[in-house]
Amino acid sequence: MLAAPKGIVPYIRQHFLDTTFRGLYQANGFDLALLIPYFSVLILLAGYGAHRYVLVYLYYKHKKNRTTEAAGHFDDLPRVTVQLPIFNEQYVIERLLDAICKLKYPREKLDIQVLDDSTDETVEVARGLVERYAALGHPIVYQHRANREGFKAGALAEGMKTARGEFIAIFDADFTPPEDFLLRTIHHFTDPKVGMVQTRWTHINRNYSFLTQVEAILLDGHFVLEHSGRARTGLFFNFNGTAGLWRRQAIEEAGGWQHDTLTEDTDLSYRAQLKGWKFIYLQDVECPAELPVEMTAFKTQQARWAKGLIQTGKKILPRVLRSDAPLHTKIEAWYHLTANLSYPLMIMLSVLLLPAMVIRFYQGWFQMLYIDLPLFMASTFSISSFYLVSQRELFPRSWPRALLYLPFLMALGIGLTITNTKAVIEALIGKESAFARTPKYRVETKQDRVGVTKYRKRLGWVPWVELLVGAYFALTVYYAVENENYITVPFLLLFVVGYWYTGLMSLLQGRFGGVSLRTTNHTKPFPVGV
Repeated sequence: MLAAPKGIVPYIRQHFLDTTFRGLYQANGFDLALLIPYFSVLILLAGYGAHRYVLVYLYYKHKKNRTTEAAGHFDDLPRVTVQLPIFNEQYVIERLLDAICKLKYPREKLDIQVLDDSTDETVEVARGLVERYAALGHPIVYQHRANREGFKAGALAEGMKTARGEFIAIFDADFTPPEDFLLRTIHHFTDPKVGMVQTRWTHINRNYSFLTQVEAILLDGHFVLEHSGRARTGLFFNFNGTAGLWRRQAIEEAGGWQHDTLTEDTDLSYRAQLKGWKFIYLQDVECPAELPVEMTAFKTQQARWAKGLIQTGKKILPRVLRSDAPLHTKIEAWYHLTANLSYPLMIMLSVLLLPAMVIRFYQGWFQMLYIDLPLFMASTFSISSFYLVSQRELFPRSWPRALLYLPFLMALGIGLTITNTKAVIEALIGKESAFARTPKYRVETKQDRVGVTKYRKRLGWVPWVELLVGAYFALTVYYAVENENYITVPFLLLFVVGYWYTGLMSLLQGRFGGVSLRTTNHTKPFPVGV
């Protein structure tokens, strides 16, 4: 048998210009039963992908609306209550309280509440730290609940009962606000219509590992383009649960903290904005936080956010759509609160991709190029431009380095689909679950190591399914290569890398029924004996 001619020109002639078999293939009912849902999923994903381009457009179009300085200044600073909700945070509580007690604000106008729902050694550690700082003259109190009713929302609501401040600042345990945080945010409330001020998260351990680098880029996209694009356009956006300051009246008028969703912050944000309160986003005010250093912790965080946003969408979207808010505000709220539906859509695409490839192969390459490729570009490559723009805005000189991470960022997003699809389905069917905290270990530099496993989540079936799905896509890569469908190979490799990376990292960093992998000791001192 003669070998097929090699080279790019013969390849193009054979696959794109040869009309020998044109018109022989006719789609049947089975083919249509596969192709109709395949294209339906692609179109829906392309819609969510195109929305990212819209956010980039809004970001630049309304750049002049960027909020930097407050319109006025308080002659007499108002009282502020700082709430610190914690749950089993023995490794980071000392760092948190050290940062909070360094805040520059008149002590007679400041109250600090440590709202502790912990069930482990954190209780003794936190109580001892609070007693020490109180003895030094800091206005700090310790409140411990014997139950976790309402989880974080319940703790914040309980703290509100004794809070004395007209304004409420909230920080999670892994945050370290700068000393001037309150002074740079409080004056925006001289406008009586302002109900909340949100600041931008930055990352203490951004350079710790490859995973934290990718996580940082993901969060940068949210805080630079999503928040800024919405805030500058006057659209609804959300408080992120931490690193923000609330007007107490806005919380109370909106109905207070409610715990029927896992994203109580987004829920309250929409209720407050529906009441007419104005939100401000300060991109230039940074609040450092620790990123999850383990895949299991990262997946726990992402699943909680995915489930919570769908729960909030079910609860809030009907109110938004019935409200007198402008149409573009309603459309943006829809995209914001339903964005995680893209995860089950990605699962459907994963199932349909190989059979669709087989069918489309016999329909001809030209159709694949002018139909499939644009849809894939809209649904997936919008991610690249979205996150590249955020890096360019934050790091004007070094942003091209982000190009190295983009393929892995896309792969990681694909790898999260099984975990987040499970979370989304639970939200859609109304299955309730506990507030799963993201474990933090005070790992800040590459010299630090995680030597404790007590907060690691036990493994379930998800990592094994991720490995299995990755193997399925490895077969699709083989099929594509065998049929010289080289254009699809890079895209398919993203699926292979994404599923195998999340699955293997979960297995390596997780534990089986309490049996954990041997690791080096943690280099940070255990915060006991204060």
